[in-house]
Amino acid sequence: MTAQPLPPSRYSFDPAVWPDDDCVAVGGDLEPSTIIAAYEKGAFPMPTAGELLWWSPLERGVLEPGALRVTRSLRKSIRRFAITVDEDFAGVIDACADSSRPGAWIDSGMREAYLRLHQLGWAHSVETRDAGGELVGGLYGLCLGRLFAGESMFHRRTDASKAALAGLVDLLDDGAECLIDVQWQTPHLASLGVTTWPRDRYLEAISHLTRPPFPRIWR
Repeated sequence: MTAQPLPPSRYSFDPAVWPDDDCVAVGGDLEPSTIIAAYEKGAFPMPTAGELLWWSPLERGVLEPGALRVTRSLRKSIRRFAITVDEDFAGVIDACADSSRPGAWIDSGMREAYLRLHQLGWAHSVETRDAGGELVGGLYGLCLGRLFAGESMFHRRTDASKAALAGLVDLLDDGAECLIDVQWQTPHLASLGVTTWPRDRYLEAISHLTRPPFPRIWR
């Protein structure tokens, strides 16, 4: 689905006044135009203790698609799965929001906001399915031009989330420059090729990546 135009946001995001901290703003709303305006400037929402906070990590986790590390064992695992796109966005975000997962942070407000963004063509899911078609892993995030801003991923089978990430890389690899934002690097993501960029470098990169063209599948 092509992303639908949005009205101007009531709020502005100005990196020039952000503090030297990962958290750069408090409050606001989760209207589609606000969320997209934030991502275009390098910030994203993540509630903490019931408070809406906006983040732009000093060290941003990023994956350049050509840098994805696929081991022999992972390549073998990937062949056992099928990858689909935007077939079950609600199922993916609900699995990512499972309160039994360590560090669960996706509350009802975030869920509804990103479901709405999906309906408007901005948020997308990549699903991993087993041989029987069951949803066993996946990820979701926002596509802004050549930037895919990943929000969360999950797995119910070994390597199912990694397979979804590999599927996303394949979707973006159509010959144009692109970048996958993963917010923060973790040891797990580092093993897949995720590195960190200083905030200034990330902001400079997205200043031209967040404009069209979109990847072919979402034009």
